This record gives sequence, C-alpha cells and structure tokens, in this order.
Amino acid sequence: MTIDLNAGGRVSDPTPWLDPRRYWGGISRAVADVDSPVAVLHLGALRSNTHDMLRRAAGKPIRVASKSIRVRGVIDALLRQPGYAGVLAYTLAEALWLAESIDDVVVGYPTAERGAIARLAVDEHAARRVTFMIDSLDHLDLVDAVAGPGQREEIRVCIELDASFRAPGLGHVGVRRSPLRTPDEVRALAEAVVARPGFRLVGIMAYEAQIAGQGDDLAGRPAWSATLRAIQRRSWAELRERRAAVVEEVRSVCDLEFVNGGGTGSLELTASDESVTEIAAGSGVFGGHLFDHYRAFTPAPAAAFGLSVVRKPSPELATILGGGWVASGPPGADRLPMIVWPEGLEMLPREMAGEVQTPVAGEEAAALRLGDRVWLRHTKSGELSERVGSFRVVDGDRVVDELPTYRGEGQGFV
Repeated sequence: MTIDLNAGGRVSDPTPWLDPRRYWGGISRAVADVDSPVAVLHLGALRSNTHDMLRRAAGKPIRVASKSIRVRGVIDALLRQPGYAGVLAYTLAEALWLAESIDDVVVGYPTAERGAIARLAVDEHAARRVTFMIDSLDHLDLVDAVAGPGQREEIRVCIELDASFRAPGLGHVGVRRSPLRTPDEVRALAEAVVARPGFRLVGIMAYEAQIAGQGDDLAGRPAWSATLRAIQRRSWAELRERRAAVVEEVRSVCDLEFVNGGGTGSLELTASDESVTEIAAGSGVFGGHLFDHYRAFTPAPAAAFGLSVVRKPSPELATILGGGWVASGPPGADRLPMIVWPEGLEMLPREMAGEVQTPVAGEEAAALRLGDRVWLRHTKSGELSERVGSFRVVDGDRVVDELPTYRGEGQGFV
C-alpha cells in the first residue's frame, strides 16, 4: 500500500494545521471509531513537507532516511517523487528487506550482523542494490571472515567521514561516529578498499549532526540559540573545506557514484556544498516536534498519535492511557511527546509521560471525560512507527488509507 504525495490539484485549504481547532478536530472526527492508541498521517501535511524539503534541497537529490519513517508505503511514495532517489537504511537486515523492491539502498551505519552479511554475500540481486558502510579495515575483515572474496558477490562499499566539529574550549561537538577525519586518513582507507579483492568503493558519507540535528531557535533560550548558531557557522566552514579535500583525495583513487551529506535540518547548507552530490533526509516528512526549533524551516505536524482518557483522579485532572513514548538522545523534557490538542494541557512534573498512564492538568483537563482523545506529537519521526502497527492516512476529516509500519509488517531491526 502507498499514497500519492503529488502537490498538484485543487486544494481548498493548503495549510489547515495553522488552525489547530479545525486541524485536530478534523483528525479526531476521522478516527473517532478507531480504538486508542491511534496514529495518523495527515495527507496534506505530508505533501507540504515532501515538497518543502525538495525546495530546500535546491535540486540536489534527497536520499530517503528510512530510520526517520519506517513505513514502506511512505518510502515508496517519496521515491516516486522527482528529486527523491535511493534510501539510507539503518541496518543491513533492513537494507536487504527493502532491496527486494528498491534498487539503491545504502546502509547508513557499519554492521556486525554476520547472518545478514552471509545473505548479502550470496545474493546477486541484493549485492547490486545494497551499499555497505565502513570506517575501518575491520569492517572488511568481518565480511571476509563470513565469506571470502572468491566465495561471494562483490560488496559495494561507502566510507564514512567524521563530520563533527572540534575546537579549543568546545571539545567534541557532534556525534561520535567514524574515526576518520583527515583527507589522508580517508584516502588511505580508500586505497586499501580498492586494492582489496571482492570490494568496490562507490561512495563517501558525512553526517553533520551538530547542524542538521540541532535546532538553532530554541524557545525561551535566545542567548543559547545565538551561541549555537555561532558554533554551527564555525563548524560548517571547517567541514565544508575538509569534506571537499577528502572528496578530492578519494576521487584521485577511484570514481565515486555519490557523496552523501546533511539531514533534514541542514538541507539548504548541504545543498550549497559543491562536493556533495546527494542529501540524506527523512525526519522532515513526518515533522516531529524536534524540528519546530529551526529558523530555516517549519515542518507541518504530519504525524501524531491519539490516546484516550481512561480516568479522572480528581475533577481538575484527567489520565490518558500510555504516553511514555520517549525519543532517543540526551534525557530531558524535549525528548517527551508534546501534547498538542486540546490546547492548554500539560503533564505533571512529578510524573510526566508514563509507560501505562499519563496524568494531565490544565484548563481543558477538567472538561475531559472518559473516552475523550488527547493528541500528541512525537519528538522525532520514525521512532513513533515502532509503537504502532499502522498509520491511518487522514485527508480533512476522513480516513483515505491505512499504511502498515515496519512493526505492522512483522519487522523489527534495532
């Protein structure tokens, strides 16, 4: 099952989410007969985010980051849009599954999945479609230990460059990924790959998490936001020069099919880097509330989940069943789901979001009754898909489709 994300055609209200009462009211009516928890994707918001990301990418192809979606119907719909090309998967097992129908899948992280490596090694079809991520010779050694070069298909390889920022007084800014930072280090590994039987180097990846994954306009924190923007400017200047030098060195060793960079939060910047040929992004399609805090763009709240009130511990409180769907990253309030409807509700500081129940307070809490629905947005995007078996696709106040998540298809990869 899939959906149509084309932006053409007559649209009576292109931005309904700007009127919360109409938007959440319409969604509530559409799924009124569906038991909680119920997850929804708003078709108009999906279309808006899909095409806004293309605008921001300024002609650079977007490789769909599957981790940020985990719904094959949405991934397939994106790949039918001109401007989206290929998938960035998060495990090799997932990549093999997706490669049954998608012809270009890069595994975004190194793997130690021996069983999946063994399957890739003997599958000619998958070996043409799947690209293996490495940042050391150890990753090649692992492949050879599972299946030697004379006993398997040729393995397509991508080298990951560390894109984090390091500066006196700041230390390490970004995520801890590849150990490779300098042009010489990457070139040395590239030469080793090219000389090694049974492997073919096809790409380079560098994910600037400190820019793409860090909002620069944090609510109520103007001074810290300004500091972040200054750090990001310095980081970008350093990375742009270093990445260009890395790509030049590796291209002198072999031809490359792609140089991947970026993410939802850095589409404009990454698109301006001439050394990058494609941008990985996916979170902006669903528009988790983590992405509400960027100056460059404002995604529509395309994905949400509804939970039902199951008791009233006191006249001024209401309790919803579930809610503790906490996002990965540094523990904090910004990793909790955000209550978006009814407006004015808030979690209790001493309980917050619970696995089984979440008490809520606020002016609207007194009016809530058993069975009433409260709508929340997840901090991120694809993580929500791990909690539900399917999304109802809503257009206005009606359900137009139902799309299974990876979980709904019986798949779980991490």
